[in-house]
Amino acid sequence: MTTDEIAELQRKNYNATVASLRFPNPELMIVRIKPDAPVASHRAGQYSTLGLGHWEPRAPDCQEENPKPGDEKKLIRRAYSISCSILDDQGNLPAQANAEWLEFYIVLVRKAEKAPPALTPRLFMLREGARIFLGEKIAGHFTLEPVKPTDNVIFLSTGTGEAPHNYMLWELLAKGHQGKILAACCVRYKQDLGYAGIHDELQTRYPNYTYLKLTTRESDTVNQKVYIQDLITSGQLEERLADSLDPARTHVYLCGNPKMIGAAEIDKASGATVFPQPPGVIEILSKRGFQADQPSLKLKGNIHVEEYW
Repeated sequence: MTTDEIAELQRKNYNATVASLRFPNPELMIVRIKPDAPVASHRAGQYSTLGLGHWEPRAPDCQEENPKPGDEKKLIRRAYSISCSILDDQGNLPAQANAEWLEFYIVLVRKAEKAPPALTPRLFMLREGARIFLGEKIAGHFTLEPVKPTDNVIFLSTGTGEAPHNYMLWELLAKGHQGKILAACCVRYKQDLGYAGIHDELQTRYPNYTYLKLTTRESDTVNQKVYIQDLITSGQLEERLADSLDPARTHVYLCGNPKMIGAAEIDKASGATVFPQPPGVIEILSKRGFQADQPSLKLKGNIHVEEYW
């Protein structure tokens, strides 16, 4: 394709600009996107869509694509939870969410089993000022709507799954939440905790907030890994929360690795509810009286899972 053809495709398809970029490590990106139109009304925890054309360059050392004829003019889109740096650039907790841009927390996917990764290798070639597609709609039921001011709120995530939790944490702190708040994120290495410094600062400012960093491949943790599930079954989570996991006054938010979450499925032959093995957080907490949301039945529980639909 010619430079003019690419420029015309960008003009027709893109409606936002990269306002800023931060790379906690070479394969982890925190990007702020400023739409041409005003930011759509939304709630903390929801998601939007990012997109780039097949015509854009891809990061090196990624799985090769097998494009079909005509793909070169198509837009690649994917839903991403909206993140938040919680503190502003001056280190203060803003009373209002930023009205000019949306923040996203993205990991570079170099290889995939089903099909070569299409979008993230292109996202990691972005620079400040570059143009991009941002979905006009912001949606999702993964919000703080059911939380009462005195409830305990627990955010459990892996990797970039903490993105929506960061935004919800900001909302809780900005509203002066009275209950206890605990966030735990499990990653391979400390460098994969892109917001760790901010969370460390928040713990010094807010006595009711606790942040737990779980790593699985550091030299001091590789032989004594503690996954999110272990945090619960061992009692460490309640110990750090300094309170019991009481379903009557606790909400748990899950985002990240499906194995960590462990959502139940319906067995086609028997119709029975079956949890994956080894047990995920949902099964572990269900045995302690917690109830997961059931969006299809419009039933709200106290275990909330990010789900794009």
